[in-house]
Amino acid sequence: EIEKAHPDVFNVLLQVLDDGRLTDGQGRTVDFTNTIIILTSNLGAEHLAALPDGEPAENARAAVMDVVRAQFRPEFLNRLDEVVLFNRLSRENMAGIVEIQIAHLKKLLADRKITLELRDAALSWLADAGYDPVYGARPLKRVIQRTLQNPLAERLLAGDIKDGETVFIDAGESGLTINGQDAKQAA
Repeated sequence: EIEKAHPDVFNVLLQVLDDGRLTDGQGRTVDFTNTIIILTSNLGAEHLAALPDGEPAENARAAVMDVVRAQFRPEFLNRLDEVVLFNRLSRENMAGIVEIQIAHLKKLLADRKITLELRDAALSWLADAGYDPVYGARPLKRVIQRTLQNPLAERLLAGDIKDGETVFIDAGESGLTINGQDAKQAA
């Protein structure tokens, strides 16, 4: 997030963006002429968050750019080729993100030859519990850690889940279940 950078970083970026090269304190030069530099920012995020669900981010461009212009000097902004606004994550995006996060957990369990089978209800439950309209998918990792990974670890340590087993994850009224039992029981 470029807005958090030290002011000296902008002077360095101005050199890179203007000259296409960077010279360090020892006189060594690095060529940036065929380089794409991507800067990220959360400036104006409150305007994007205020958009109704499904409304494209472009509809908030004027308000976001006002915030960006208030933060950065014109000589810096004039050297940027493009400012791209991304749409907020929607609830519909979450299932795919859950699957990516669960793939990491499956890799950890694969060392012990443990297979993790996630039912659709569990996937939906994690997607709902891990989604925040303001923060997007950021809470998801914590939800997976707290409601699935920690209870699995407890059961592994207790010997309830053994190497080579298949573990079935589902969702019930009170949350996730592991092999038919409430996941919270082990946590």
